[in-house]
Amino acid sequence: MYKAVQGVRAAAVRVVRAVRARAQLGAGRRDAGMATAEYAMGLVAAVAFAVVLYKVVTSGAVSTELQDIVKRALDAKV
Repeated sequence: MYKAVQGVRAAAVRVVRAVRARAQLGAGRRDAGMATAEYAMGLVAAVAFAVVLYKVVTSGAVSTELQDIVKRALDAKV
């Protein structure tokens, strides 16, 4: 049993060392501009999705259905 625990511990130590080595390799990269562009594109996509969702939710049919759902939930007998 003890040898099995030692084997698992040794494997865990190797994984941790590999992760640390990879983190140190990536630390020297300079992608600051790319990250900013990715965030900007994500923000534009999120805003576009929010606009579409707002239009759908405030449309007549969906608005009526949502009001009916809320009304049924409030009128439910416990």
